[in-house]
Amino acid sequence: MDPLGAPSQFVDIDTLPGWSDGYEAKQLDSHQDPVGKAQADVRSPFPYRKDINEKIILWKGDVALLNCTAIVNTSNETLTDKNPVSESIFMHAGPDLKDELQKLKGKTGEAKLTKGFNLAARFIIHTVGPKYKSRYRTAAESSLYSCYRNVLQLAKEQAMCSIGFCVINSLKRCYPLEDATHIALRTVRRFLEIHGETLEKVVFAVSELEEATYQKLLPLYFPRSLEEEIQSLPYLPADIGNAEGEPVVPERQIRITEKPGVPDDASDEEGLEADLSFIGSHAFARMEGDVDKQRRLILQGQLSEAALQKQHQRNYNRWLCQARAEDLSDIASLKALYQTGVDNCGRTVMVVVGRNIPVTLIDMEKALLYFIHVMDHIAVKEYVLVYFHTLTNDYNQLDSNFLKKLYDVVDAKYKRNLKALYFVHPTFRSKVSAWFFTTFTVSGLKDKIHYVESLQQLFTAIPPEQIDLPPFVLEYDARENGPYYSSYPPSPDL
Repeated sequence: MDPLGAPSQFVDIDTLPGWSDGYEAKQLDSHQDPVGKAQADVRSPFPYRKDINEKIILWKGDVALLNCTAIVNTSNETLTDKNPVSESIFMHAGPDLKDELQKLKGKTGEAKLTKGFNLAARFIIHTVGPKYKSRYRTAAESSLYSCYRNVLQLAKEQAMCSIGFCVINSLKRCYPLEDATHIALRTVRRFLEIHGETLEKVVFAVSELEEATYQKLLPLYFPRSLEEEIQSLPYLPADIGNAEGEPVVPERQIRITEKPGVPDDASDEEGLEADLSFIGSHAFARMEGDVDKQRRLILQGQLSEAALQKQHQRNYNRWLCQARAEDLSDIASLKALYQTGVDNCGRTVMVVVGRNIPVTLIDMEKALLYFIHVMDHIAVKEYVLVYFHTLTNDYNQLDSNFLKKLYDVVDAKYKRNLKALYFVHPTFRSKVSAWFFTTFTVSGLKDKIHYVESLQQLFTAIPPEQIDLPPFVLEYDARENGPYYSSYPPSPDL
């Protein structure tokens, strides 16, 4: 209410319902949802997080009317664009805003800050969305990501408590609404995962035209229950960006030095540039090189380390694309690989159940694809593996050639971010095999293996409530080492 008793036109965000308010989780029905049943042990790259959901508000209304720390204005390079969002902000903020913007100019993807003037919001963050053309889709995706990321980063730097987003991709700039919404939601989600403590509320202010798209896609990135997470997983796009939500197109990643054409003594690619010097001396001539020559040099063992890494990344990306396109429900149903809680250091725990791998009956290439499909988003951060060797036999033994192939296929982040491999209930034979494998076949893994004879020993590194144990593992350990885990019942689904 204003001093005269008239109702205020501005909307206090604390009065708006949150994204999870009023939501009732629906239990999975194995008859109606075979995909959900098959993937019940596969976590989404955007798992259910109640703490993050509590920060999200979807509101159909005018962003200019929000009473929050800052609102977002989508504009053009001169920050004078005439679109419904901007015009409403200018009208409610008053003439002082136009005077302020005369001092500023923007570039696509940048974020600029001004006061809110007559708005309820204290600040306005102005950003320039990209013009969309299908020929330049990758550039448009990267620019739109930059808009959202730079707005959030500016809010973090200014210690803002809340922010109201308009839909940055304006109709005038022709960006497909659904494509843009994927980028908006995943960028905000990734930011809150990393910097969630810096923001209390994020409001997506949408029009009636935009509301249905946001309602449809929000569950993919902000699932409100484990059931919704599982049901949404098949509908995630193949490209979910990197750990910060940024679009990644490995084939187009290039390295440009600060001064193209000037040798960089510290460059890891010096050998590659020397190998390819016959192509040309300028930077763009050295971007990719002669592919046929690279393949020939690989066979001859003469290609530089940088080029080998580049070739390896391309191969991995092909495996990843195939994994996302393949029907792997038969492998998922084995429940041989799944994500559980975190260890004492807060690192994600992944479990491998040896007895659940019928090596002689399954397509091991599909097993490799499934491993990549599940692990790709896990391996971007530090993680640990727990391998239960409990009651395995020859029928379940993974061939060393398969393990070597898996180790060779995965990219560097898997090896760099794997901090420990707990080998639970090993036999003498398995210890010997592991020693030979880590000594003569792969390097860098030997020091990460920890042989664990009992669950009590495992619980010193991973709290018992943070790991879902198969019942047969509990029974075996109780029989061999005495009961310990009675106060923590196993997951009924394992």
